[in-house]
Amino acid sequence: MTRKLAFATAALLSTLSFSSFSSFAADSNITVFAASSLTNALNDIAAKYQKETGVKTTLSFASSSALARQVALGAPANIYLSANEKWMDYVEQQGAVIDNSRVDVLKNSLVMVAPTDYPQNNIKLTASWDLSKALDGTRLALGNPANVPAGRYAKQSLEYLKLWQQAEPLLAMANNVRSALVLVERGEAKLGIVYRTDAEISKKVKIVATFPAGSHKPITYPMALVKGNATPAAKAFYEYLQHDEAKAIFKQYGFGSVN
Repeated sequence: MTRKLAFATAALLSTLSFSSFSSFAADSNITVFAASSLTNALNDIAAKYQKETGVKTTLSFASSSALARQVALGAPANIYLSANEKWMDYVEQQGAVIDNSRVDVLKNSLVMVAPTDYPQNNIKLTASWDLSKALDGTRLALGNPANVPAGRYAKQSLEYLKLWQQAEPLLAMANNVRSALVLVERGEAKLGIVYRTDAEISKKVKIVATFPAGSHKPITYPMALVKGNATPAAKAFYEYLQHDEAKAIFKQYGFGSVN
């Protein structure tokens, strides 16, 4: 099958019923490299897809940067799903994904969380806010801005709100957004900055502030097929992730859809 014909087939799938995904995918395994913030939603989607089609999906979750570097080095992934545009730009520049397969599928928002027993419920994020006092001897947990998308968005917001200079020496930087959430769940950090979708799945934290959408770049999740590994089964699952059945699960976890 030529590349042109393969993409024509994949495009046709989006107009077919769910049973068509099953017949097209056959008995092939799929490996998806995806941002940590997608863990719960993608696990549910993969389980549903396997039940309906018999196709097993192996999911590898980590920071978008770590996964992008692995994809660029030839890791055997079929699909790469990033938590921001920068790292998808990177794999495209490295020639690691198929041209024209990139598509924005999801959007998210950024919040500040605290343990459920934290004394405040609503924090006003202004330049005059005393972050050190609010942390009560602990640190502010977030993904490392150098390579974690959630951390990069957090830094943008803190700079916009004129809080970065105060926050920088008080940071506990994690290697992905889920690790930052864990620090708050354990009380090792009294405050943390994570995606709303991460905050909503945890019973150990509460949202105490929402960052204005205009304080950071739009949080979008682009997806692409990995060059050399775009099997028919991979293309079918790639299309399924844009299908209403998958969108409904993403919505349950708080993700927004990108039309």
